[in-house]
Amino acid sequence: MSSTRTAARTTGVAVRAMLVLTLVLGVGYTLLVTGIGQLLLPWQANGSPLPDERGSSLIGQSFTDADGEALPPYFQSRPSAAGDGYDGAGSSGSNLGPENADLVASIEERKAAIAEREGVDPSEVPADAVTASGSGLDPHISVAYALLQVPRVAEARGLSEQEVRDLVESRIQGRDLGFLGAERINVAELNLALDDREGE
Repeated sequence: MSSTRTAARTTGVAVRAMLVLTLVLGVGYTLLVTGIGQLLLPWQANGSPLPDERGSSLIGQSFTDADGEALPPYFQSRPSAAGDGYDGAGSSGSNLGPENADLVASIEERKAAIAEREGVDPSEVPADAVTASGSGLDPHISVAYALLQVPRVAEARGLSEQEVRDLVESRIQGRDLGFLGAERINVAELNLALDDREGE
């Protein structure tokens, strides 16, 4: 009889502890963190959306036609190995090593295609233009790759190269904490700024 009471008491304590901890940690903590996020960093907490819900500034986008060809009026993102490209549900890199024959061939093919599209020598094509990021979702390109695309975008939009270059330079994001990583440009934000400029 005593062991039955002890077992019942232990079970009751365990159930009460589970309910209290579920309320405190599962509900209370979640509401607290969500509330802090909405108060202090609402834009980041809601997924860093671009204007008019045109995606997130944290996830790269493709600016190509149905055949995968670059749309001339738009700056191009770096390649993506995530699903069919920039698929948030399939985030990944190619996982191919630097000496993998398929990767080397793919890089050379991309380099030749970009050099032809931008009217430059293949040696001028930056590394980020031909290689995917580890996540396949990187929304940024190097300043060098953005500047390489200025003449094509300017011609396609009927703008002067200086106008487009000025817009690119106004969109440069500095190194994290002032010393981590490299200066970069968010491609979607840059393209939206171009569209907005033409719509004025």
